[in-house]
Amino acid sequence: MSIKQTKWPAVLHRFATIEAADDCLDGENRTVNLSFSSEEPYERIWGIEILDHAPTSVRLDRLVDGGALLLNHDPDRQIGVVTAANCDSDKVCRATVKFSSSEAGQEIYQDVADGIRKKVSVGYRILKAVQEGTKADVPVFRVMDWEPFEISLVSIPADPTVGVGRSDDLPPPQQPLTNVIDLKKETFMSDQTIEVRQATEDATNQTLRRVTEILAIGKQFTKYDGDALAEKFIQENRTVEDFQKEMLQIVATKNPLPNPEIGMTKKDIKNFSFVRLINALSNPNDIKMQREAAFELELSQAARQHNGVSTTKGAGATIPYDVLANSLERDLTVGVAADGGNTVATNLLSGSFIDLLRNKLAITQVGATMLTGLTGNVAIPRQSAASTAFWVAENAAPTESQQTIAQVTLTPKTVGAFTDYSRRLLLQGAIDVESFVRNDLLQVLALAIDSAAISGSGSSNQPRGITNTVGIGSVAGGANGAQVTWQNIIDLEAAVANANADMGNLAYLTNSRQRARFKAILQATNTAQFIWQGGELPVNGYRCAISNQVPFNLTKGTSNGVCSAIIFGNFTDLLIGMWGGLDLTIDPYTGSSAGTVRVVALQDVDINVRNVVSFAAMLDAL
Repeated sequence: MSIKQTKWPAVLHRFATIEAADDCLDGENRTVNLSFSSEEPYERIWGIEILDHAPTSVRLDRLVDGGALLLNHDPDRQIGVVTAANCDSDKVCRATVKFSSSEAGQEIYQDVADGIRKKVSVGYRILKAVQEGTKADVPVFRVMDWEPFEISLVSIPADPTVGVGRSDDLPPPQQPLTNVIDLKKETFMSDQTIEVRQATEDATNQTLRRVTEILAIGKQFTKYDGDALAEKFIQENRTVEDFQKEMLQIVATKNPLPNPEIGMTKKDIKNFSFVRLINALSNPNDIKMQREAAFELELSQAARQHNGVSTTKGAGATIPYDVLANSLERDLTVGVAADGGNTVATNLLSGSFIDLLRNKLAITQVGATMLTGLTGNVAIPRQSAASTAFWVAENAAPTESQQTIAQVTLTPKTVGAFTDYSRRLLLQGAIDVESFVRNDLLQVLALAIDSAAISGSGSSNQPRGITNTVGIGSVAGGANGAQVTWQNIIDLEAAVANANADMGNLAYLTNSRQRARFKAILQATNTAQFIWQGGELPVNGYRCAISNQVPFNLTKGTSNGVCSAIIFGNFTDLLIGMWGGLDLTIDPYTGSSAGTVRVVALQDVDINVRNVVSFAAMLDAL
């Protein structure tokens, strides 16, 4: 089996670590001897690639005839020229490169001499590859005809067997090959090979986007060694999200923010009771209840003082962040009812309040990023625009352009949700109502936060949700809305992919009405394949979360209040910030005639989208 390329083959790269050595550098002439490729196996999307280094397999005439030395494979950033190249009997290709006398050329040469620039890469194209076997069921291809055409100093290593310092005794340049294959006579690529080329180009573009964004963010944190950390994350093939989290942790460590915790012990956390606190707040004149809740009231006052909140503010209290962020464990004996057997079945506190809240949020189930324990405003850097390329005349300089770095801000906004309890329930001692009360508060908060993250207006003290964020991709069903089709699903994915944002936690989010439609609509006529395919990845191979907080009462044309939203995107780029503790305000009056107590939970939250192009929505699905 062989793969043959056309006259316009895909551009591939091989990367290596530079190992600078004094005997391969000529400072006076600014030349460096280096090795740029070997027969080290390299895993591609189609299988394992081995570049054959026999003299008849490598076309060096283009490289030795003034091949460019570039920076990061950027043709607008030539920093030198290839003066000699050869593939030796040890199956390694070597070259001598001369750096430009320009400011950039001298600067990069000095970085190489100082051991700062440590990565080298060759750009090449494959003309013919022959499968020579398999390894662990992966096909192994030996490339029998390939052409290198430029060498670059880059940031991403792969082939550790080549680089500066491994090119002593460089043989004379190889003469141009006479027995070469005529590209015009090469057969055209099969459909499979075209798909391989496209997949390779897509993977390369995605890597370049990742590298560019990591470098741009690292540059903003130079004083925290962000540049060095960025290079490390690029080498380890880590994600932009991983780099952001690591960078924020470093900044927080070197410039520590106030700790939201008040210093409660594990015993204090375990003994803290929401119910005792609610009873005391709803019965301020009951001495017995005040005495029973003295512990909770004292800690609530300490939390308010720690957070800078007035301790005389209304008939409320603050649940300390310590309680919210740490798991609560009960010491109960299952066997004997009086020792706790009656209550174990209702004890649902298997994690911290915050972890349980995260699990209840539909938006976090599809990968939204949740930041808790915040103090003060938060600004997260992002790249908002890339640098621009220009075509210029000979000896003319391109117009200078740089990446634009913007900030995504999170500013506390207060969300309030309430639930009603009967006085008799709160006074019950026969069962453990603590779990019930906490989970009830979790549910109302989760619904409120979900609603804001999905469709918050961005006005009247609300965060702005995804569907109201300007700049996200848009797919329209029709002038008066329309039932969702398979093409709508494809268009949502294409809207994100066309913006180069199809990465990270890609998923769908919609409501139960649209899920029912998904189960009834065919992908194509007579296929018996429905939009909803079931399993963990039910919609075209992606996760799909269902929340009835996703609007189903939207209007489009004459379809008044009957349209639903369908959202697709990288939910890692949806940020949810939470500040401090949870404030409880007790209203014993609204339901006094029915003997109920209303508990209002107040939490400072904000929501923002890090990259608007990471999302697309259809807002007129009938």
